[in-house]
Amino acid sequence: MKKFLLSVFLTFLFCFSIFAQENKSLTILEAPLPKIREKQRTIDVQGTISFRVEFLDTGIIGKISPIRQLPYFTDNALEAAKQIKFEPEVKDNQAVITAKVISYSFDWVNGWRISFPKSIVFNNSQNKNDEKAEVIIKKAVENLGGEKYLNAKSQIGRGKFSSLSGGAIASFQNFIDVIVFPDKERTEFKSGGSKTVQTNFGKNGWIFDGDALTIKDQTEEQLNNFKRSVRTGLDNLLRGNWRKEGAKLDYVGRRQASLGKRNDVVKLTFDDGFTVEFEFSDEGVPMKSIYKRTNADNEEIKEEDRYAQFVDIGGIKTPFIIDHYSNDAHTSRINFESVAFNRPVPDSIFTKPSNVKDLKKDLKL
Repeated sequence: MKKFLLSVFLTFLFCFSIFAQENKSLTILEAPLPKIREKQRTIDVQGTISFRVEFLDTGIIGKISPIRQLPYFTDNALEAAKQIKFEPEVKDNQAVITAKVISYSFDWVNGWRISFPKSIVFNNSQNKNDEKAEVIIKKAVENLGGEKYLNAKSQIGRGKFSSLSGGAIASFQNFIDVIVFPDKERTEFKSGGSKTVQTNFGKNGWIFDGDALTIKDQTEEQLNNFKRSVRTGLDNLLRGNWRKEGAKLDYVGRRQASLGKRNDVVKLTFDDGFTVEFEFSDEGVPMKSIYKRTNADNEEIKEEDRYAQFVDIGGIKTPFIIDHYSNDAHTSRINFESVAFNRPVPDSIFTKPSNVKDLKKDLKL
């Protein structure tokens, strides 16, 4: 009797499994986002591209028909659509050909986003991690002021830069730092009667040495240091400028922050292999940026910026203290005394002057 009941039960399970497999929705396994080409990184275009895509019963993408196009970027989205991996829809236990409309939306703040019909099952843990990272960034942007933060065109900060040794101040300089987003910056340092001006704009830069009364183009190493400082900065991450470099965003996970607290960690990976991680509190407050560099002795050094004392300036929150650590040793502190946003900044202050006369004067903005 027991054997009979067991046989009936196994037959029921077998029949149920067959029935359960009779119908299955189209399942997306991988959906790569479009890539930005080098020559497209200066194009100011945003919008949505839509395609009618055939998902063949063989598991291969078939015909792709444009429904809605976007100047300059339609081909990018088309190449990405061709690379979609999926499991075909199943009806009556038979794989079938289906056609669905998918959309790619793009802007320079949020990057590429892909949309599928609700009838499609999306089964991609990597894309879920990417989506989680985007949510964390969006929360941080809202915390810092939302559209007001994103629409800030310039930032002028004044304060003190301190070099530290053994936890004590070794020296300090007064500074004025002028930024025009995304890639223009001029910083003037003064200590006693000594003055230094460091200016960067795009891939170029120059330095004024007030003691030697010289103006020189920045060396390749100095230019690379500025490029790294931009990549590891909060503004580059939150304003989405990394997208123009074709960097990849990932969610790393949760990391111990302090007793009973953990931070969410996101990572940017650039085309040349350089990576930087950013930590955010549960409230969406930026806490750290962490990256590695190699020194002249070919030693790998862990660098870390820690953000503190966020102050609201006209609806935009900005950190007034930035502490820097090298291999966990506290090496410097930036302490802002004032910050102003959206004040007019003439382009002429970034242009390399022909003589030192004007540079000896204080910058007035």
